[in-house]
Amino acid sequence: MAADPTQPNLRQVHLIARELLAELDKKGFAISPGDLGENILTEGIDLLSLPRNAILRIGESAVVEISGLRNPCWQIDNFKPGLLNAVLDKDDNGEPIRKAGIMSVVLSDGAVSSGDTIEVDLPPEPHQKLDRV
Repeated sequence: MAADPTQPNLRQVHLIARELLAELDKKGFAISPGDLGENILTEGIDLLSLPRNAILRIGESAVVEISGLRNPCWQIDNFKPGLLNAVLDKDDNGEPIRKAGIMSVVLSDGAVSSGDTIEVDLPPEPHQKLDRV
């Protein structure tokens, strides 16, 4: 945004999988819900595998559209030293895997509460793989 303030804000709602918190706990990082700045903590949804422009219907009326991957920066180590490396990985081709959640934009607002269901609507194919935003 600093380089081009006319670009759209694709980082309105940050979602992280509860499974990441469990993975980080096994690595010795005690992370509580909200510690990584997420707005919504999910469970049972492979967020990182969802395609760009997938729609998430949360609770009774909230709707967000997935815009991309959260790109963690060095500042995350200020919270817990070593955390940046813990939320980054590499695939078999050496490409980075960013595990710090996904970003989305609000299509329809609404109250979101713990325990709300999340329905996933996939966009038409071909699906676009998530990239950092």
